[in-house]
Amino acid sequence: MVHLRNYSTIMTFHSRSRSLILLSVLTFVSVIFSCKIKSGVNTSSDISVAPHVSNSQVPHLKAKSFDYLKSCMSGTFSSQEQSKNDSDFFDIQLRMIPIWEKTDNVFYLYVEQAVASMKDKPYRQRVYKVVQEDDTHFISYIFTLPEPEKFVGKSEGDDVFSTIDQEIIVEKTGCEVRLTFDPAKNVFTGSTGENTCPSERSGASWATSKVNISNGVMISWDQGWDGKGQQVWGAENSGYIFKKIS
Repeated sequence: MVHLRNYSTIMTFHSRSRSLILLSVLTFVSVIFSCKIKSGVNTSSDISVAPHVSNSQVPHLKAKSFDYLKSCMSGTFSSQEQSKNDSDFFDIQLRMIPIWEKTDNVFYLYVEQAVASMKDKPYRQRVYKVVQEDDTHFISYIFTLPEPEKFVGKSEGDDVFSTIDQEIIVEKTGCEVRLTFDPAKNVFTGSTGENTCPSERSGASWATSKVNISNGVMISWDQGWDGKGQQVWGAENSGYIFKKIS
């Protein structure tokens, strides 16, 4: 028979041992739980989850691409640098002036192209209506102006643009340029359709246009084709490189 004092001592020892073991187990579980929380692990299923990011922290691609395209297309551009390096190209000034009020998915530009030495006599004047279809796709519709000489050299905010009724500018049907935005490269690329844009310049039947638009640089390659598919006007090997100067 175990002496009562010894028995009490043994029971106290076992009780303390169980407490220590239980404390160790709880500590171990607590550490594991803490590690999972810190590492982003869902403790209920052990499936990793990404940290939560609120919508306010993620820029909306649709709004971003719309404002970015408008910024890239607005301003005064020049091909002077290219003309100095390649005699196949002329020194051309391209002005693209925002006009009228934009909406959430539409903006307008007055577009004027002229040989740099003859800025007061532009050879092309247009209105572009740029419409956003979705996050990464846009269409630039091309319009001709009534009495284009009234708009030569005019800038944003000039009253002359308020005299234009948007209903009387004439669309060049089939000449719209469809643009796609690459968010990874921050570049818009696009073109007209094939044989969709009629042209009578220099014996052409059709015109095509390819564009590449990025921050500070716009590449435009316009070409005219006759009924047999032979090129009759425009650059042959590459487009004009317009760099923004203001």
